[in-house]
Amino acid sequence: MPSIAEKRSAFRSLHQTGCFVIPNPWDVGTARYLQQLGFPALATTSSGFAWSQGCYDGGVPRDAMLAHFRELVTATDLPVNADFEAGYAGDPRALGESVSLCVKTGVAGLSIEDATGDAGKPLYDLAQAVERMRAAREAIDRSDPNVLLVGRAECFLVGQPDLDETIRRLLAYSDAGADCLYAPGIRTREQIEVIVKAVAPKPVNVLMSAATGLTVTDLAALGVRRISVGGALARVAWGAFTRAAKEIMTEGRFDLFAEAATHPEINGFFREDQKRRNS
Repeated sequence: MPSIAEKRSAFRSLHQTGCFVIPNPWDVGTARYLQQLGFPALATTSSGFAWSQGCYDGGVPRDAMLAHFRELVTATDLPVNADFEAGYAGDPRALGESVSLCVKTGVAGLSIEDATGDAGKPLYDLAQAVERMRAAREAIDRSDPNVLLVGRAECFLVGQPDLDETIRRLLAYSDAGADCLYAPGIRTREQIEVIVKAVAPKPVNVLMSAATGLTVTDLAALGVRRISVGGALARVAWGAFTRAAKEIMTEGRFDLFAEAATHPEINGFFREDQKRRNS
């Protein structure tokens, strides 16, 4: 198992050149399976984990989320980026305290978003959002400056799809110390290309949470440095589960079980994985 320092160094190196996919597991089993497939890093998903705990996205308490980060960091050899939502605090000083706790879990990176959770005012004012990002950066630097900070502009996710405002925020977060920039909700080639060029040379994360027709090759050609999928893999799993359960309840049929992975396939993977870890 690589050390925390080695994971953090490897994670930072991934952002220097090329393009990589950072998928989002929601528990130990999915994390280990994604590692086995050969992905170079993992990112948590606030929604995927929340649903697995019977919570809504945004409803998991901070201590439970921190314990989840720690569990995934311990469970995998890969660097883990934490979806830390809005940092569980509005005030910059309190945000810094939360970020310090997050760094202690061993994550290699963490993201801070500028959404408030208030429908009446869905985004922090830019000045406050920048102060929050700067507080996150300072908290990281006091603990381990090698931890990657991701600055998120949530404009497109909160009903304010203004590309100019999104870029303005991303540039401000870059100046405040964000190492990687992220505007979830952008979908078109044109939007992605404009953002990548506007914030260069900082690396850009693009969220692929729907079938847009774009491939990893396409995104790499646009200059995207990393690709995450958010809660999409969890939604795929939930989609299969809910369809099969509803079929049983409403039709008394089990036809969708034909699409399931086999017991030997899943059990065999975990048997071999456990042998490897015990050797």
